[in-house]
Order: sequence, then structure tokens, then C-alpha cells
Amino acid sequence: MRHPRVGVAVLTMGTRPAELAALLESVAQQDTAAARVVVVGNGSPLPALPDRVTGVELPENLGVSGGRNAALAALRDFGDVDVVVDLDDDGLLISPDVFTRLVELYGSDPRLGVVSFRIADERGRTQRRHVPRLRAADPMRGGLVTTFLGGGHALSMRMLEETGDWPEPFFYAHEETDLAWRALDAGWKVRYEPELVLRHPWTSPTRHAVFHRMVARNRVWLAKRHLPAPLVPVYLGLWIALTVARTRSATGLRAWFGGFAEGLRTPCPPRRPMRWTTVWRMTRLGRPPIV
Repeated sequence: MRHPRVGVAVLTMGTRPAELAALLESVAQQDTAAARVVVVGNGSPLPALPDRVTGVELPENLGVSGGRNAALAALRDFGDVDVVVDLDDDGLLISPDVFTRLVELYGSDPRLGVVSFRIADERGRTQRRHVPRLRAADPMRGGLVTTFLGGGHALSMRMLEETGDWPEPFFYAHEETDLAWRALDAGWKVRYEPELVLRHPWTSPTRHAVFHRMVARNRVWLAKRHLPAPLVPVYLGLWIALTVARTRSATGLRAWFGGFAEGLRTPCPPRRPMRWTTVWRMTRLGRPPIV
């Protein structure tokens, strides 16, 4: 991929028109212009969009996964995008060279599948949960990792042709890990680049009403879809212990166990266990697929 062409995908529910306008302006100010920009109204009408921005209005909210797949479909229809950049609608690109750096990264490594941005607030702080590695004390330490951040990242379209798109049944939570595990098992690289920054307000994941239920349900689905059979009880047992230790809300804990039970009793095919060589590769990268 000598000169990869960048496309941009943004999901919105129509509640942040000012933030969306600022984000699109920061995209337009990039030194390397995006070939396409698609904004998906996820079950909501879209505001007026700048010229050369394509709007897609979905009749219902399909969640993060479904909305991003709708954006991918629109970009594929154009046929001139090699790398898609997903950005949160309340984020902001604060440097004009983000796409230039992405073109360099993808142009120099044909097996680079995912590039994860660093998420930082207005004061430059990065939350520990936004560092895609277990040792999260230093958010400036980049390199190869085993998952990536949903708020700002880039995906190789060639990789997606091989791995498939976002897991629509997930709706919200762990969809990035599902895609990252598929990418790693297919031999693609996932890289965290802390110099590529998306400014984003400091938030808590529990602001979403369905957080606890979907986090638990989708974690069970991850295990059922991707882990070798001996690792499934290890992974789920460890996350039960971690959740009980960390969750301070009895209501949240009840919702979590309700979601866990939902994940156990409902299927989320296909089941394609990763190879043991992938398990070892992830272990060497610092995060075996049990935590």
C-alpha cells in the first residue's frame, strides 16, 4: 500500500451538533486530505453538513457496531478508500498531521491492520482505561498491542476484507476487542500510537444506562466466539472475580450478572477459536487473552 487513501467515519445521535461541526472542521484542516468523509445519523436526523461530507441517516439506532458498518458500506461504495478512520463525534483532532502520519505508517507496513490513537482531555490527561495495555501507567508508551480504542483509530480496509466488519449483535461494548482478536488471529498487527491524539472530554463509561449489562453479555460472547475451549472458564472466572472486586454499586453488579447470564444463554455465532499461536503471540505482547 504505497499511497493509502484515508476515509473518515463518524457516528452521531444528533445530540452534539456543535462538537460534530468542530470535529469535521479539524478533519478538513488535515495536511493530508481525506478522500471521503461519512457521517452516520444513528437513528437520528443529521444537521447540515459541510460540502464533500456524505450523510447517511439510519431509521433506527444500530449501536456502535451497526452504525460503523453502515459507514463502512458507504465508503466501500465509493471504492477509493484504503484506510478508514473512526472518530467519536465529540472528539477533536488537535494536530493537522494525523492523516499524514497514518499514510506513512500504513504505507511502510503492509500487515498493519489497526492503529489506535491516544485519547486525551483538554488538559492532556489520558485515563488509564484509554491505554490499550495492562501496564497503563505511561500513556506515552506506544507499540504493538492486543486491542484498541473505539473513540479514535484507523483500520485497514484490506484487513476488514479478511476479518469481516464490526460484530453487529454486540451493539455496544467490547466490539473493538472482538475485531482486534480476529485481526491478530489473521496475522495483522494492532499498534498504539500515542502521538496521534484525539482530544475528548473526560468521561465515565457508566454514563451509558446499559453499560453493565452489555459489558458482561459481550464479554461472554467474546469468550464463546474466540477463545480455545480450555481458556473460556479461565477468562470468565477471572472477570467475575475482577468485577466483584471493582464494582461498588449493588445495582450495577446485579445488571452485570444479568448480562453475564444473558451471554451464557444466548448464542453469538460464529465460533472460530483463535489459534494457540495467537494466544502465545498475545501473551508475548503483554496481554494473554484471559484478562
